[in-house]
Amino acid sequence: MNDRHDRKTRCPWSRGELYDAYHDREWGVPQHDDRVLFEFLILEGAQAGLSWLTILQKRENYRKAFAGWDPKKVAKFDARKIASLLNDPGIVRNRLKINSAVINARAFLAVQKEFGSFDRYIWSFVNGRPIDQKRKSMKHIPPRTEISDAMSKDLRRRGFKFVGSTICYAFMQAVGLVNDHTLDCFRHRVVARRRGGTGRRLSAGA
Repeated sequence: MNDRHDRKTRCPWSRGELYDAYHDREWGVPQHDDRVLFEFLILEGAQAGLSWLTILQKRENYRKAFAGWDPKKVAKFDARKIASLLNDPGIVRNRLKINSAVINARAFLAVQKEFGSFDRYIWSFVNGRPIDQKRKSMKHIPPRTEISDAMSKDLRRRGFKFVGSTICYAFMQAVGLVNDHTLDCFRHRVVARRRGGTGRRLSAGA
């Protein structure tokens, strides 16, 4: 049990106010808003090689820097805008990651055009419904799965960057495609009740 005043049992990684707020309100909750899905897709890529706490601390700065997570606006970022972002201490100033955000925004729009929404596309990997993993402890949570492998492969085929299988699985956990709250965590049962989803599973090679 976390040794804090509320005495709630949380997933072991949730330690500190920022982590707790994110864990208690967002992590694992099924998301269907395309802007939210775009945000987490970019943030999970930005986190590669860093701690998630670093991203949480910079999250509001990211929202401002990336046009409130409007993929249409981000897709139009030019060299001058990218140069300004590289000088912005409020975000991770990594050229590859910043460039990938713009590339991903354009690929994101292409997916929206093809499927009607990114939500419909991404949820098709889990047949439109969250997978409740019922993990007993953190040691039972893998860094990647066959589904995240398939998602990564398809996203890369569509031109997305920073979407390796491990990043895709972290994305799946964040936006609720899977419920990886451990069984003893107070959020597991709450999140498990939220079963809404959309889309159908992609066929092989789709």
